[in-house]
Order: sequence, then structure tokens, then C-alpha cells
Amino acid sequence: MPAIALTGFLTALGLIVAIGAQNAFVLRQGIRGEHVLPVVAVCAAADALLVAAGIAGLGALVTDHPVVLTVTKYAGAAFLLALAVGAALRARRPERLDPAADGPATLGAVLTTCLALTFLNPHVYLDTVVLLGSLAHQHDPGAWVFGAGAILASVVWFTALGFGAARLRPVFARPRAWQVLDIAIAVVMAMLAVTLLL
Repeated sequence: MPAIALTGFLTALGLIVAIGAQNAFVLRQGIRGEHVLPVVAVCAAADALLVAAGIAGLGALVTDHPVVLTVTKYAGAAFLLALAVGAALRARRPERLDPAADGPATLGAVLTTCLALTFLNPHVYLDTVVLLGSLAHQHDPGAWVFGAGAILASVVWFTALGFGAARLRPVFARPRAWQVLDIAIAVVMAMLAVTLLL
């Protein structure tokens, strides 16, 4: 059973670590020190919910109703393009990490963005519900052990990304660093949006 959990852990880690909108958002929140724990908790909990749903059989339902993924694809692409534009506009007037500056974004706004980045991304359903759900059942009767390993990978990754980003704060005391980050985020979001549409 430990080998099955490790397989789930490594498989999920391979899927999660790829550069994406959600990871870019968690990184940015971690650098800013804004609502990091709630963001990490939401991301990990969402992955846990989706992996569990996949193991429980939702993956088959999603693949049988492709209209769900189609609607999610277009909504997700529109949302990612809006975030790309926002990041590009921020890059025109870069900020710096200044505790005396304006306060952080509200928790509600941050969590709404986090949830949208998670659930409006059709790849999250393909990776967690369909792919991890299917792979888990290749390890029957240890499907839920595989799922536990996958969920642990999500918790470890988002915790490391969100709280580890704080080490970058001295770098982001310079406006130029924020400009580079926002340009990178804008490019990633735009590329993901185009990828979704194509």
C-alpha cells in the first residue's frame, strides 16, 4: 500500500507542478503575503474534492457529457484572458512590496479569483477527475490509497509554493521584479487561454 500511495503522490505532483494560472496566482499571493493560508487551503481542498470525485466515478460522467468541458473551456479562456490583460496593465505601472502601501485585496476577492482559476480550467477536470481517477482504479483495491497519495501531493505542493514564495519578498521590493512577474503571468495566462480555445 505505501508503494501505491507513493505512485499517486508522484503522479499528481507531475501534473500539478506544471506552470499554470493557478500556480502563478498562488505564487503571487505568497510573494505579497496576502491570504496565503486560505488560498493554499482552497487549492488543496479543491484538488482533494476533484480527485475523490474521480475515484468515486465522476470521471466517466464527465467524459460521457463533453458539453460540460466545452462550456468550461470557453468560460475559462475568457477568464484567463481577463487575468492576462490585468497582469499586462499592472506591468505598465509596476508596484513594489511596501507594507506601508495600500492594504491587501479582500479575502472574498482573492478566494473568488482562486476558485475561478481552479474550477473554470477544464484541464483540472481532465487531470484530477478523469486521469487520476482512472489511474487510481488501476490499483484496485488500493484506489483510495492512490488518491490519498495524490491529495497529499497537492497539499505539499501548494503549501511549499504559497509559503515558500515569502523568501522572494526581498527581490520583489523592487518595482522591476514585479514588472517581470506580471509580464510572465500575462504571457502564461494568454497562452493558456489560446491553448484552451485551440
